[in-house]
Amino acid sequence: MTARGSFAALMTCMAAAGAATPAVADSVPVGVPLEAVETTLGVEAPRVATGVPVPVVGAPEAPRFHSGDMLPSPLLPAVPIATELGNTLITSPVPNLLGEPETDGEGSLDAPATTMRARTPGAILGSPLTMPDGSNFGLPNLTKPKLGLIAPELVGAPTALLGLGTPR
Repeated sequence: MTARGSFAALMTCMAAAGAATPAVADSVPVGVPLEAVETTLGVEAPRVATGVPVPVVGAPEAPRFHSGDMLPSPLLPAVPIATELGNTLITSPVPNLLGEPETDGEGSLDAPATTMRARTPGAILGSPLTMPDGSNFGLPNLTKPKLGLIAPELVGAPTALLGLGTPR
């Protein structure tokens, strides 16, 4: 192979890799198969359709250095994670709703898709020593060590609608 041929092959591979971007899904739709319940028990089974969330991990918070501190803050950064809770629909037959067979109805629970965001806990740790002190012959002084935790967060607003329908 010549240098020109190697370079052309490399550029072709890079172009193909750039064109083939992976499809990222917020949630994967799933239908729960409950048909076996109907055949074994002889009753009408509920229908369940939902989405399995696919968490997406974000970039952790970058540590910052402050003057006079030997360790960065935060020492253990919090990592953001986001996911979408998929649309969930559960329907089930409700027989003899008003005490009569002709009033059979259907109950439903519908939870629309919503985005959830979370942050893992982090840690802040202070050094037990100060920076080198010129008045102490260049030796660091002792300080009280500091320890702190960054609380985890969970942000989102999942909702659901419960319904009951009867035939007219």
